[in-house]
Amino acid sequence: MVQITLPDNSVREYPLPVTGADIAQSIGAGLAKAAIAIKVNGVQRDLSYPIAEDSKIAILTTKDEEGLEIMRHTLTAQVLAKAVKLLWPDAKLAIGPTIDNGFYYDVELDSHQISTDDLPKIEAKMKEILATEAPVTREMWIRDEAIRMFESRGEKYKAEIIRGAKEDDTTEKGKVSLYRQGSGDDAFIDLCRGPHVTSLTKIPAAAFKLTKVSGAYWRGDAKNKMLQRIYGTAFADEKKLKAYLTMMEEAEKRDHRKIGREMGLFHLQEEAVGQVFWHAKGWTLYRILENFIRDNLRRSGYQEVKTPILVDRVLWEKSGHWEKFRENMFTSESEEKVLAVKP
Repeated sequence: MVQITLPDNSVREYPLPVTGADIAQSIGAGLAKAAIAIKVNGVQRDLSYPIAEDSKIAILTTKDEEGLEIMRHTLTAQVLAKAVKLLWPDAKLAIGPTIDNGFYYDVELDSHQISTDDLPKIEAKMKEILATEAPVTREMWIRDEAIRMFESRGEKYKAEIIRGAKEDDTTEKGKVSLYRQGSGDDAFIDLCRGPHVTSLTKIPAAAFKLTKVSGAYWRGDAKNKMLQRIYGTAFADEKKLKAYLTMMEEAEKRDHRKIGREMGLFHLQEEAVGQVFWHAKGWTLYRILENFIRDNLRRSGYQEVKTPILVDRVLWEKSGHWEKFRENMFTSESEEKVLAVKP
């Protein structure tokens, strides 16, 4: 027998073997249906994870932020990726993480330029996948065997990730975590530490939407190949999804880039990413606001100073910016020094 402590500190005993799915079912059919994953002693696990010793557990659902993120991760890693492969078998899969309120997947696809016109077709294929009963199961593979398997499938990015992974990134020494959807030679297999929703029918087909497509360099390096990135968002149910999409539509109407263009205040160019080309009207407004702020600060007793724009990385290391934002900072090397602009 194993003792399981629930979040309310109540303790239940179960015969071995027992999984998160078994525990959820013993508590109630409603919880079993809503369960997405489980936390065992603070660590997220699949519902199918076998619990072999006394543990503290929590059943995660989409009401929890952690459960919602796991659902989104499953949508990108198991559903969006598979849909792309079914529609374009020559696609090569890169990475598919979650982001705020959603997810994305990067793919290499030379035979077709994915556009927003393709998103409804991809969504339809994703809904077909969600309707299947194919289980999603976690497997631990020896690293070299996983590399050979992905290379045999033409998935060079997966093989590269495994080769570069540190030992700490694997769950067991010398092995990597893969997830299989379906069975046989046609099974969809992706590299992921998980956890995932092990039954795709638990993900509401009306609660997600693909939103946009963009380009992204592999590993964020302009020297590497440009991949195609498909973005999506997902929520616990259709009502919450619609509320979010409505909010985003309203925010788009107030987008400063759109307003600035329509009012002739400024424009942006690829030659100066993130920087503004001010027009006469826009620069006049800028100076008016700048002078207004200056006058108020002066009346409040503040004094204005000016510091350099480009500073030695040593300062940013002291401030903590270098460690946290190094990848997004503009740098320039001069006389064996690395100078950087504050992000």
